[in-house]
Amino acid sequence: MKEKKKLSLATKTFIGFGLGIVIGLVFGEKATIVKPLGTIFLNMIKMIVVPMVFFSITAGVASLGDLKKLRNIGVKVVGLYALTSALCVGLGLIMANIINPGKGFDLTALSQSTDYEAQAMPSIIDTLIDMFPSNIFTSFTNTNMLQIIVFSVFLGVALIMMGKEGERLLAGVQSCANAMYKITAIVMEFSPIGVCALLADSVGAYGLKIFGPLGKLILTVYASDVILVLLMYIPMVALLAKFPVKKWLQGIWKVWVVTASTTSSSGSLPITTSVTNDEFGVSSELSSFSLPLGATINMNGGCIYYAAAIVMTAQIYGMNLTPSALVNIIISTVLVAMGCPGVPGGAIIMTTILLTNMGLPLEIVGLIAGIFRLIDMANTTFNVTGDVVTTMVVARSEGMMRWELVRKPRQRQRKGWRTEKRNSGRLPGKIKYSWKSVSRCGPMRI
Repeated sequence: MKEKKKLSLATKTFIGFGLGIVIGLVFGEKATIVKPLGTIFLNMIKMIVVPMVFFSITAGVASLGDLKKLRNIGVKVVGLYALTSALCVGLGLIMANIINPGKGFDLTALSQSTDYEAQAMPSIIDTLIDMFPSNIFTSFTNTNMLQIIVFSVFLGVALIMMGKEGERLLAGVQSCANAMYKITAIVMEFSPIGVCALLADSVGAYGLKIFGPLGKLILTVYASDVILVLLMYIPMVALLAKFPVKKWLQGIWKVWVVTASTTSSSGSLPITTSVTNDEFGVSSELSSFSLPLGATINMNGGCIYYAAAIVMTAQIYGMNLTPSALVNIIISTVLVAMGCPGVPGGAIIMTTILLTNMGLPLEIVGLIAGIFRLIDMANTTFNVTGDVVTTMVVARSEGMMRWELVRKPRQRQRKGWRTEKRNSGRLPGKIKYSWKSVSRCGPMRI
């Protein structure tokens, strides 16, 4: 008698995702009773994020063993993050001007919104200063991921410079990182329940009302994300990472289910790391450095939303955006996105900063906050997708991707068969002449 095939964790999580939506639609606001289960799941994820980022980045940097290699990888990773973010801002601006989410907007809806206090946009100097912690323990307590990453990089570099002594310490750090991965595996076993509870709460609270006055903004964000996948991510996977697109889609949806439900780039790190390493074949040395960094500074999906929100606000109040203003939007959005914490709702604060920087009213922010959960589902999903794709591209360029996962087994077999057939039936040392071989280098021996 054959044993019943067990459902994979990804399948269970996907079922929980769909079940949560159904529960929310059927029971409405009563479905919010399951919210504590989702909160517990999020708390368990947050529990492991900080130590996981600290140990994994430290181990990842130190395991490279070469400061020159670290520099090359760091420049490529940060450069691609900045470039893709700028392109996403441009995409958001184009789509917002096509869909026009602010045209025909009912201004009376703004009277019901919560007022948000304007915040000044931090200068580049302030941002740079804030990257370096004065007290690393305070950084851990406040979950300041950028400061934690900077300290982890310094510690990893120090271990490289320490030579043999550093190798002994690295073994301990790597063991701690492995322990975090084990805890992660335990926590992720509860993901189907957590995802179901979170989705039931969101859908039950908002239902179909969320497609009211902000429907066009939601449409702009989701339509832009689809284009982002088709015109940026898939070409990067196929042409730059040289990875089978079908295989990538089969793996990335497992990440999408978790990111859409948790709406946290940092909280999704466990599943993102697992899929990137195990299914896409990226070296853990690279992924342990690139993915936590991306969860902090790379906000591709968020950049689309920020651009759309700015254009919508300008359209609502009849303000024209000049070419210089558009350039300012691109630069400011990329900088603000890099400083946005990878936690649920962090983009709302950043929205007030950007609107203030552009001299636009803030009343719209309160209304957006009411339905932001739905927008944040898309933002987080494609923030993390950008982290994964960038990591794969860098892995390909640095030779840090397992080759056996890149080609399909049939392709490998076919290539071997063709080579064997081409060489069969030929005498050793037989000389084949062609006008190309003669003109270039004479007879070619095969």
